[in-house]
Amino acid sequence: MAAPAFEDIVADFEFLEDWEDRYRYVIDHGKAMAPLDEALRVPATKVDGCASQVWLHPKIEGGVFSFEGESDAMIVRGLISVLRALYNDLPVAEVAAVDAAGELSRLGLNDHLSAQRSNGLRAMIERIRAVAAEAA
Repeated sequence: MAAPAFEDIVADFEFLEDWEDRYRYVIDHGKAMAPLDEALRVPATKVDGCASQVWLHPKIEGGVFSFEGESDAMIVRGLISVLRALYNDLPVAEVAAVDAAGELSRLGLNDHLSAQRSNGLRAMIERIRAVAAEAA
């Protein structure tokens, strides 16, 4: 049930043989993401539960969900980019149906993130799901 952009990441990961390459790939994905406007980095968009500073700014236009994000940590910025690929451009009603843990496990992220990063990733997913549920 993942967005096509996420399927592209899964396909790319299949060609990367070790976690170091995958880690760099995630970081590069984050570097390629446009920065979140400073005016949107406010307490209302800040995600609690992350070791790093994380802001997610959701948008729902025409019933379609998307979000922008930012972090002060490069790997977290990359994880935001992966979540954007997973959720952006889905109908808002379908966001809750995405099995984020299952989809992310296809990338092997669960096995290679620290407990703090995993908790932060869960906090970001919970925020995304909550915003979409409220809008649906």
